[in-house]
Amino acid sequence: MNEILNSAFHRAMTRRNFFGDVGLKLGGVALAQMGLAQRTQAAPMALPGLPHFRPRAKALIYLHMNGGPSQLDTFDYKPRLQEFFGKDLPPTIQGGQRLSTMTSGQKNFLVAPSKFTFRQYGECGRWVSDLLPHTAKVIDEIAVIKSVHTNAINHDPACTFLFTGSEIPGKASIGSWISYGLGSTSENLPSFVVLTPKWPAGSNGQAIYQRLWNSGFLPGKYSGVAFRNEADPVLYLPNPQGVDRDDRRKLLNALGDLNQHRHEQHHDPDTLTRIEQYEMAFRLQSSVPELADLSGETKATLDLYGPDVEKPGSFAQSCLIARRLIERGVRTVQLFHRGWDSHGNLPKELGNQCKDTDQGCAALIQDLKNRGMLDETLVVWGGEFGRTVYSQGGLSKDNYGRDHHPRNFCMWMAGGGVKGGISHGETDDFSYNIVEKPVHLNDLNATILHCLGIDHERFIYKFQGLDQRLTGVEPSKVIKEILA
Repeated sequence: MNEILNSAFHRAMTRRNFFGDVGLKLGGVALAQMGLAQRTQAAPMALPGLPHFRPRAKALIYLHMNGGPSQLDTFDYKPRLQEFFGKDLPPTIQGGQRLSTMTSGQKNFLVAPSKFTFRQYGECGRWVSDLLPHTAKVIDEIAVIKSVHTNAINHDPACTFLFTGSEIPGKASIGSWISYGLGSTSENLPSFVVLTPKWPAGSNGQAIYQRLWNSGFLPGKYSGVAFRNEADPVLYLPNPQGVDRDDRRKLLNALGDLNQHRHEQHHDPDTLTRIEQYEMAFRLQSSVPELADLSGETKATLDLYGPDVEKPGSFAQSCLIARRLIERGVRTVQLFHRGWDSHGNLPKELGNQCKDTDQGCAALIQDLKNRGMLDETLVVWGGEFGRTVYSQGGLSKDNYGRDHHPRNFCMWMAGGGVKGGISHGETDDFSYNIVEKPVHLNDLNATILHCLGIDHERFIYKFQGLDQRLTGVEPSKVIKEILA
């Protein structure tokens, strides 16, 4: 079939077509210079029939702590572990489960209790580590899910699974699914934006990949647009010297006509994507500088995010930009903070990571609430898996490392449609196995879609003979216990 299509494509590129294209280009440029063409484009619309029911949330901010935060040192308080310090993890707990190659060769699996103090916070009395004092202040707005589990044990497939519902690359990311289904309410910004803030020096930062915000089998226009973490979020937006905005508009009109003609000839969907990308870039010329200008924010708001909010590319500033994006009609913001892969020297590395992100996360929730936006914005926090209770390498009272642990880890959700101040699920005394209310990542994604008014079982896209879904083909469920 591919050979037939390729042959048809080459046959279409006849001498007459070639010179016809050249003639169209010259004519289009001439029309553009005469100012006779004008192209307008509205924001993408929702699919017919969507949302399936009244949504509680209109937008999603996904705070991804890339590398896998330790649940034992943040939210999964295990006071009895002190009795097992330095002892081998009981085989009945480990249960012959899969280990990564980084610790599978260890002779001993010595239990490493958290060195950090936990206290109860909020009216809910939730136990939170002293590493997260700011998050602890807004814990009554948060639903902590302690029983999340996943399939993969290594970063690349685990992150791919987290955001696309499959360990195999090529599937659509959650932000692309949402953009495809619900469209956008902004004409001047993308429906789906990705932010990649800086992270503390000395941390183990894993690679992240474009597939985590790519549209996969969906049309390319639904891919996330990655903003840089520097002062200029999008490169090459300004016009070249001597080219004003009217000249740029005329040029894009002509270019759009050429691409539209090519699409009518060959029906390549990527051609339409190219047209829309040019148009979006034109609109970003005016919208991005305004978005990045924080001078209109009040001192109280800036103080909420802390001193780092003034630093371009910081996590705190990225959280504030995320709020500004949602405020301007962006549907999904994915924020990737790297450096959470603490195989050794965890207390120092995790301490740096939490210090870098804690105030920004809490400020985002409080800021949204202050503006009346939290009820309509779903905020999700977490990594791709958790960490082991046993130490990787050496162990002391003040220092230890932890390997990857997909069996259970903590995530939290707040805002649109979620009941704050609750804890869902439970693990054993070693935070090694789930003993109550397991939540698979597909269940989490089903719940996110539900908050946005989407029934994950009916939200499909036909590709390669299959009804593709974000939540895959195996049964998944909405976590109704955490819904408001």
